[in-house]
Amino acid sequence: MLRLEGLRARWGDWTLSADLVIGTGDKVALIGPSGAGKSTLLGLIAGHENPEAGRVLWDGADLTGRPPAERPMSMIFQDNNLFPHMSAAQNVGLGLRPDLKLGRDQWRAVEAALDRVGLGGFGKRKPGQLSGGQVARVALARVLLQHKPVVLLDEAFGALGPALRAEMLDLVASLAEETGATLLIVSHEPGDARRIADSVVLVADGVAHPPVATAEIFDNPPPAFTAYLGG
Repeated sequence: MLRLEGLRARWGDWTLSADLVIGTGDKVALIGPSGAGKSTLLGLIAGHENPEAGRVLWDGADLTGRPPAERPMSMIFQDNNLFPHMSAAQNVGLGLRPDLKLGRDQWRAVEAALDRVGLGGFGKRKPGQLSGGQVARVALARVLLQHKPVVLLDEAFGALGPALRAEMLDLVASLAEETGATLLIVSHEPGDARRIADSVVLVADGVAHPPVATAEIFDNPPPAFTAYLGG
């Protein structure tokens, strides 16, 4: 279980607060206006941002102050964070060891992860030789290989067309179901939440609100959510 306990971040006059709980294995969409703090919230959870106050807890363990590498989380950024001079297999292997000093079994695990995301046989290709969807799959394979219980996606599929975006969302949801991972995905597309999310965290007016079941928040939207949707 992920708990954000009295969490607060501040940059000048801008603040973001969160006091909420996300259940283990839940798939949650973070939705809200641009600049509301969705990516900041992911950064606070992952350890890339430092809170002014409060705590981040996973299964009761206080993660506040721990560096990202010591947190039980994997993250895919909007640019997928691949190294262009490395092959797809090498980019995935970084999820196991930053120095890529991998044993035979570990390289087999890399190939298995690529195969699971539909890139079997693509291991030697560099990112520049791959399509946008394939690049996203490489990033996803790296996350899969890390076996972390929490997966964070920050607009990871924002540059993809509608059909490919839907395909990647379905793949992410399928992998989360297989592994039991807790999934948090930042998106500007309400349809993403409807497609794969169990619940929605609305980030608006300086607050990350507690999660609400996806069907409920769309059927009975609070005023801030209505304003975001343009209703």
